[in-house]
Amino acid sequence: MSAAPFTTEDYAARMARVVADAGAAGLDGVLVTPGPDLVWLTGYRPTAITERLTVLLLTADREPTLLVPTLERPDAEAAPGAAATTLADWTDGADPYAAAAALLRGTGTYAVADSAWALHLLGLQAALPGTTYHAVTGRLPMLRAVKDADELGRLAAAGAAADATYEEIVGVRFAGRRETDVAADLADLLRAHGHEQVDFTVVGSGPNGANPHHEAGERVIREGDCVVLDFGGLMAGYGSDTSRTVSVGEPGPDVREVHEVVRLAQQAGVDAVRPGVACQEVDRAARAVIADAGYGDRFIHRTGHGIGVTTHEPPYMIEGEELPLVPGMCFSVEPGIYLPGRFGVRIEDIVTVTADGSRRLNATDRGLRVVG
Repeated sequence: MSAAPFTTEDYAARMARVVADAGAAGLDGVLVTPGPDLVWLTGYRPTAITERLTVLLLTADREPTLLVPTLERPDAEAAPGAAATTLADWTDGADPYAAAAALLRGTGTYAVADSAWALHLLGLQAALPGTTYHAVTGRLPMLRAVKDADELGRLAAAGAAADATYEEIVGVRFAGRRETDVAADLADLLRAHGHEQVDFTVVGSGPNGANPHHEAGERVIREGDCVVLDFGGLMAGYGSDTSRTVSVGEPGPDVREVHEVVRLAQQAGVDAVRPGVACQEVDRAARAVIADAGYGDRFIHRTGHGIGVTTHEPPYMIEGEELPLVPGMCFSVEPGIYLPGRFGVRIEDIVTVTADGSRRLNATDRGLRVVG
C-alpha cells in the first residue's frame, strides 16, 4: 500500500488532543516513553530501546518536549513529528531524571506510557517525590482508540490484504504438511500483499486448535482435521488480524455444528456494535449465543481487542468494560469454542464503529471452507 505520510499537523493535533484529554481526566500531563504511543504521537521509533531515558513530555503549561540522549538526537530530529515538538537532550554521565524534572512541575499527577521501564518510572519518582503516576491505559484508555480518516484507510487496506491472503491460502495443500509449512505460506502471502511486518501466523490443526494461542508446530495436518487460521501484522504502520477455521476434507457433523454456533455468535457480536453501546455488550451478545448452545464454558477469552499501530490495544470487548463505543473505534470481534483434545473454531473480523452502526474491515466468507 502506498499511503501518504502523516504530516507535522497530524502529529501536533494528536499531541494537543492528548493534553486536552489529560486535563479532562484530572492529570497534569502525560509522559510517553518509546513504544507504540510514541510512534503514534511523533513517528519516532528509537533504533534501540535501552536503559537511556527517552520521554515525550505533554503538559498544558509548555510546548510538547521530547527529551532524548544526546547521541540519539539526530535520529529524533529526523522523526516525522519532530517539528511539532521542542527537542531537549542529556549527555551520558548526566542525570536524565534531573533533566526531565526540570521540565515538569514538582508536584502533580501524570499518566505514564504502559511501555515505560520500571527503571525510568522509579527514577522520575526519586527526582520528583511530590508527583504521582498512573498507567496510561488506566487513566486515558481512549488515547489511541478513535481513528481518523487516514488511519481508517490504512486499517481497511491492511484488512483487505489479509483477506487476499486468506483467499490464496485456502488454495494451498494442507493435508500431509506441517503446521509450520502453512504458517510460512501465510507469512509469505501477507508480505506479498503489502505487509512490512508479520506479527503472528497461528495454524492450529486438530487438537491444537483448542489452544487459542497455539504457535504453529511440527504436527502434520491430516485429512479430517479442523484447522484454525489466525494471522496478521502491520501494513503502512497499521494492523491486520483475522481468523477463519477450515476443514481438511469434508467436516463431520460435530465440526459443522460448532462452526455454525461460532458463526452466529460472531454475527451477534457485530450486530451489537453501534455508538453509545458499552464495550461489554459486544462480548455479552456473542457469548450469549455460545452459552445458549451449551458451550459457554468453552469460550475462554474476551470477544475482542482494539487494533491500530499495534495489533492488540484498547478498547477491549470484555465483561466489565463499560466504555461506550465511539465512531472511529476499531476492534476485533472473535468468539471461539475450544474442545480440548478434539478441535477449536474461531471466526474473527476487524470492525469499525460508524455513525449509525458498524462496518467490517474483513469481507471473506465466514462459512466453513473445505481445503485439500
